[in-house]
Amino acid sequence: MTFRGVGTALITPFQDDGSLDECELARFVGWQIEQGIQFLVPCGTTGENPALTPEEHQRVIEITVKTADGRVPVLAGAGNNNTARAVELAEQAIDLGADGILTITPYYNKPTPDGLRRHFGAQVEAIERKRSGFPMIMYNVPGRTGLNMTAATTLRMAAEIPNIIGVKEASANMEQILEILRSRPDGFLVLSGDDAWTLPLLACGADGLISVASNEVPALMRQLVEKQDVAVMNRLLPLLTGNFIESNPIPVKAALKMMGILENDVVRPPLAPITNENRARLEAILRECELL
Repeated sequence: MTFRGVGTALITPFQDDGSLDECELARFVGWQIEQGIQFLVPCGTTGENPALTPEEHQRVIEITVKTADGRVPVLAGAGNNNTARAVELAEQAIDLGADGILTITPYYNKPTPDGLRRHFGAQVEAIERKRSGFPMIMYNVPGRTGLNMTAATTLRMAAEIPNIIGVKEASANMEQILEILRSRPDGFLVLSGDDAWTLPLLACGADGLISVASNEVPALMRQLVEKQDVAVMNRLLPLLTGNFIESNPIPVKAALKMMGILENDVVRPPLAPITNENRARLEAILRECELL
């Protein structure tokens, strides 16, 4: 299966008491597929993976895979700043039936390029022991991790580690991303990790997008990516930026509730509910984008 086009960085629904809402998750995944999303990414930052217990992390991937039922690929989040735990998550994703893994650069530790090579290499070695050729996509988001994976490091791993089939780039460094696009090996995927950068990166040869906004508007985000539709981009731009007026996924969950797609907008600590002021701003954005 391929991870081209647009995939949703899935939110994780919680009940009013903060517990995992398994029924709502299955319903939401089904709705995403019905709306035409091309692949699913559970247990990423948007899915509040740092706040999930190990058992919940496993359950979210299990429900996503079961609900998808082979209709679309599942790229399971398997990132951690503890290399041993990242290896466990990669092995678990294979056992649960995922089609690939997305793994972030280790946050807080701030490894050197050689440390990154060893970290990702350990995951790949474990993957190869379980299922040869199982695909892995790296995730570079220095705004979250405090570490930027340079173009040289990305390209080195693309060339040296066959299982690494792509990178989700959210560095907001256009020169860096252009260098990756220019020098990548054949078949190496470059996916935008920033909704607002979608059209510029696609114009330069990127292969798609892992999206936050596709939680809210999967069909429109697919149209944006497939047709490189400037009219859709102009319509949705306030939402693409408005989803980050507070820490992700606080605004997107609030928007999903306003739109009637989710029953509630509960986030787990250390995240807090959206402020009243920003809730009003978000409602105005949704109206401007003709989504309410």
